[in-house]
Amino acid sequence: MATDYKKTNAPTNTITRDMNSLCADTGNIYETVNIIGKRSNQIVVDLKQELDKKLQEFATYNDNLEEVFENREQIEISRYYEKLPKPTLIATQEYIEKKIYYRNPTKEE
Repeated sequence: MATDYKKTNAPTNTITRDMNSLCADTGNIYETVNIIGKRSNQIVVDLKQELDKKLQEFATYNDNLEEVFENREQIEISRYYEKLPKPTLIATQEYIEKKIYYRNPTKEE
């Protein structure tokens, strides 16, 4: 499932949140933070794979390690990914918008 993180409503800067309203669904702030943290880790992996795939197109293999090539397209791609909201902010926004599916097997028993 490839999510388009470029179209997220997540803020690019850290904002203050009301923790009581954030944990209203679970009733436990630690469980809520755990859910958001796990989703954030998934987003990090997705973005890393996507970035590596795009940068792989520019890979040049040389025998000389001293020689470094700066490619304008490569730099632009890297800058674009640096400007995206941080994965924790994306995950928090997804949680607020109820786009994250989660379950607690211990509560379901």
